[in-house]
Amino acid sequence: MSPQSGGPHDDRTGPPAHDDLAQARLDVAESRRLIEDSQHRVRTRTEPDGRLLFGTWAVAWGVGYLVLWRSARSDGVPDAVAFAVFFALLVAAVTITIVHTVRRTSGLRGPGSRAGTLWGLGWPLGFSVYPFVMGGIADAGASDDVLGLVANTLACFIVGLMYIGGGACFLENRLYVLGVWILLVGGVSTVAGMPGTYLVMSVAGGGGFLVMGVVDTVLTSRRRARASAEATGAVRQDEP
Repeated sequence: MSPQSGGPHDDRTGPPAHDDLAQARLDVAESRRLIEDSQHRVRTRTEPDGRLLFGTWAVAWGVGYLVLWRSARSDGVPDAVAFAVFFALLVAAVTITIVHTVRRTSGLRGPGSRAGTLWGLGWPLGFSVYPFVMGGIADAGASDDVLGLVANTLACFIVGLMYIGGGACFLENRLYVLGVWILLVGGVSTVAGMPGTYLVMSVAGGGGFLVMGVVDTVLTSRRRARASAEATGAVRQDEP
């Protein structure tokens, strides 16, 4: 009987060796780990970093509104320098948000990339109408107190709705919850009147961003630790 005919001494159809099974299990575990690592890297590169966004807005609102409040304590109206500091911080926060979001979503293709880009462009579009609304209210004869309250409320509505839209766009509950919080703060702060509304915005508005930044940092660390533990456990489980 020829060697090609598979005689009684041909063991090619027998069970695989123990070493072969062990190697196959290790290959499966390694492939699983590589896939999970790749998914984590893609998510890290494409999802907006909540810690950066929350921290940026915590500084912009916490410091900016505190400067307005301190400036307005004497006569109820902040001076030009305080407004300049506040709007500079606001512009910086909007710019960082746009640039960071567009860069993170630029690596995506399809609806996700377009949604991220459109959301990022919504920030300058929302604030571009801000001076026109305020100018129209001023021309209508609104007092300084009314102008101050409307300016705060309008800014809160723009930021809050943008965060709600971002939460829906990226399926991110933290963004959505923060947007709801900002809307509530903007509405409630008007009850404090001038200049108390600035202090409420600094503490509750900026503080809300700060708390969410801490929560995001903790959750991100836990998610990374869990992913690492699962990958390590998968390798150990498939070991003989």
